[in-house]
Amino acid sequence: MFESFSFGPVIIWMRVIFFLIGVWLATEFFLRLSESANLSLQHFKEKAPQFALAFIGFGRLFAIIAQYKVFLRDPLRVFVFWDGSFSFMGAAVGIGFVLFWYTRTHRSTFLQWLDVLLPAAIFGSAFDWFGKFAAGRAYGKPTDVPWAVTYDTIGVRYTVPIHPVQLYYAFTLLALTFLLLVIRKQSSRAGSETFFGILMASVATFFFEYFRGDFSIPVFATKMDFFILTALFISLGVFAAVELKLTQKALLYYEGILIVVFGGYMIARRWLPFATFEMRFSQFLAILSFLASVVYVVVHRRKYPHL
Repeated sequence: MFESFSFGPVIIWMRVIFFLIGVWLATEFFLRLSESANLSLQHFKEKAPQFALAFIGFGRLFAIIAQYKVFLRDPLRVFVFWDGSFSFMGAAVGIGFVLFWYTRTHRSTFLQWLDVLLPAAIFGSAFDWFGKFAAGRAYGKPTDVPWAVTYDTIGVRYTVPIHPVQLYYAFTLLALTFLLLVIRKQSSRAGSETFFGILMASVATFFFEYFRGDFSIPVFATKMDFFILTALFISLGVFAAVELKLTQKALLYYEGILIVVFGGYMIARRWLPFATFEMRFSQFLAILSFLASVVYVVVHRRKYPHL
């Protein structure tokens, strides 16, 4: 694959090129969407160092977690920032955390910012996946489909044709970006882009991860786990919706019941006779993201019926 090329004495890595293109285009897209939504960009000028630090820090942190075995074998590699281990979506999450913190006292809500941050992050992430394809990162499983690719690099453990799963992600994310723009024009309520964006991205992630052939953190779950997890998020949504109407004593009872029921299940889970199945950690995160977004959008729309 076209992993890098030389320009005189300098080696230019294609993943870095695609990553920088993704950051540039995502930033331009984000600014344009923010202006069209009449969201003030003043705090980006005032808090630029914090946003930059969150972008770099979370991007690096997510990459370290995804490849934790590599960093456990060589802990000092954490400080080798030029090794190419960086997560685009992790960096976007970092921006989201800072936005959440600084928009608490602003007129615009965090969900309104998510509606412009998410499409921009998805658009930029598509180019990051193109870079991973060129670099042989996040590669797929062996296959005999006509569009399979073959890598000749030490970073890929297969020497036979494999799924170009990076391209599956890249083209899907580009199509999703276009879909979110259509939804943006049709919707009159805040949260539509966030809900549909996370829904579609979660479904795509859960499906495409089955074609991945590289290392991942395994998660062992049962069907009951997902039932309990769904019930937990529904309970949290109900709690957030009725919180202001409950007395202090009722709030304590509600929180106590949640802790006893769900905490008790987590403790007793290992002794329950449920069949487990393995999934990748990214699939588990996709499920959590979807459930959290549903609860957050519903609660936000109930709290701000005019948005």
